[in-house]
Amino acid sequence: MGKIKKIGVLTSGGDSPGMNAAIRAVVKTGLYHKIEVAGIYRGYNGMISGMIKPLDKLGVENIISLGGTILKSARSEEFRTEEGRRKARENLKKHEIDALVLIGGDGTFAGGKIFMEEFDFPVTGMPGTVDNDLYGTDYTIGYDTAVNTVVWAVDRLRDTAHSHDRLFIVEVMGRDAGFIALRSGIASGAKKILIPETKTHIEELLDRLEKRFSEEESSAIIIVSEGDDFGGAMEVKKIVNERFPDYGTRVTILGHIQRGGSPTAYDRILASGLGYQAVLRLLDGKRGEMVGSVNREIVFTPFEKTIKHHDKINVELKKIAEILAL
Repeated sequence: MGKIKKIGVLTSGGDSPGMNAAIRAVVKTGLYHKIEVAGIYRGYNGMISGMIKPLDKLGVENIISLGGTILKSARSEEFRTEEGRRKARENLKKHEIDALVLIGGDGTFAGGKIFMEEFDFPVTGMPGTVDNDLYGTDYTIGYDTAVNTVVWAVDRLRDTAHSHDRLFIVEVMGRDAGFIALRSGIASGAKKILIPETKTHIEELLDRLEKRFSEEESSAIIIVSEGDDFGGAMEVKKIVNERFPDYGTRVTILGHIQRGGSPTAYDRILASGLGYQAVLRLLDGKRGEMVGSVNREIVFTPFEKTIKHHDKINVELKKIAEILAL
């Protein structure tokens, strides 16, 4: 392809705080380099149906503090088909879009990789997911905000737990990864953190609870990742109630509040830097990469590697959590 004159940007998969900051960075960086930028609404569905509109400086001026995504998001079964991708390509031609910036997770990048290979089309991506499970970056856009949201909620639940001498089991997001649970658990002083990456030894948990509640502690918080192998917070509560019916155990499932809200300063800065670099990378003729940050340095990871590998839990952090919960 020739010189890039117009970039399309979309958000796909689950929304995450900071996506708007990333969109803003793409638009402003593109305009600075005399490149037009178009917003593709509702992810790959929007590419297929032609929901594409120009984005200008004024339109993104005040979105850096907004949660969610102004471009909206959706999952697309049709984009998994050749016919769907052909429709998408025709719409990009119609709108004279020369390259794509994707903001999302591994499913988003998998779709972008296929599209790039089928049509020899420049595509790059940014990691937008609260789960923080993408290989090639220390932090994904939205993760820091999600952790802070959990800590904010647990701090308030602790007040009630202490006032009423109760055990609160708090379920957080993380079907396949325990990053949110681990960091929010440490930050909120949880007595136990249950995550998908490690087996849950329920007897050990029960023994610890019995010991803590017999040592003048009358309340506690347990953080459970929704993908924990024991089945989540409600299943843990059943076992706890059988052994300790007098603990006044309560379950709080935080759910989608972890994906909403104004992004933290960290997420705004991360998204801004990655959006800036994504545009520069395309202008340098690079494609098929996710722009990430490792050890505070910008790195570029091929889609194939990002899709096939998932980041691993920090073993040292897990050990710290165990010791500090004693």
